Amino acid sequence: MSSVDRSQRSNSTLKTLNRVFVYTILIVSSLMMLIPFAWSVITSLKSNENVFTHSAFWLQFPPDFSAYKEIWNRIPLLKYTANTLKVAVIVTFGQLFTSSLAGFAFAKMKFPGRDKLFVIYLATMMVPGVVLLIPNFVIMRTIGAIDTHWALILSAVGSVYGTFLMRQFFLSFPSELEDAAKLDGCNPFMFYWHVLLPNAKPILTTQGLMAFQFIWNDFQWPLIVLNSESKRTLQLGLSYLMSEYYTDWTLLMAASVLTLLPIIILFFIAQKNFIQSFKLSGLKG
Repeated sequence: MSSVDRSQRSNSTLKTLNRVFVYTILIVSSLMMLIPFAWSVITSLKSNENVFTHSAFWLQFPPDFSAYKEIWNRIPLLKYTANTLKVAVIVTFGQLFTSSLAGFAFAKMKFPGRDKLFVIYLATMMVPGVVLLIPNFVIMRTIGAIDTHWALILSAVGSVYGTFLMRQFFLSFPSELEDAAKLDGCNPFMFYWHVLLPNAKPILTTQGLMAFQFIWNDFQWPLIVLNSESKRTLQLGLSYLMSEYYTDWTLLMAASVLTLLPIIILFFIAQKNFIQSFKLSGLKG
């Protein structure tokens, strides 16, 4: 066997080993992330007396589905879901509009101090969210939005990261395309609305998915600004299944599984555009 053949075989073996190593890491990481969800599902199918009497991943046979029936009587789950869905949909579309419009301005419009302003705007991502709780609460109290869903909507309708994503994507469009649109009579807004947005579906899908997931899973801010039971969101409503002295784990896990299902379904529907968006956005600019 020639030295060239040995070198090729050695390179092929090395690539195979590297691929096996990478796949092993990915599989182990995936399993670790799935463990909490698997525990939630298994616990929700146990009776209360069996939650802590066996191994955490012991599946009771036959499975007990009573928690999935009882949860509807214990808390107004449909009401909480409707409240969360209303807020999540409004915030999602609001973020898509504001982020895409701001991203277009930072990417395609020329005005004094544009790049410096974008750097300052981007730097706000470094501010911990907990620092903004009191200022946001004071603002919402001043405008009379406390104990209303407007407090959840107005505080989340803008997204710095969403603006960054949209700007990166819009920078990938050649300036010649904008010049051609101007020759056809397009003003800047028409170019944004009729040319850029129709081609930004992967980025819009990603931004929409992240915005929806954030609002759907948010607990801290609703806990601060909502007082009425009729205004509660899902995560805030689930917290009332726990008390200082007792937690009904089967009910809590059943409700958690039901809460997770819409997000999982939404991700599988949008995963193609979600993955494609990271290929398109790049790191330009």
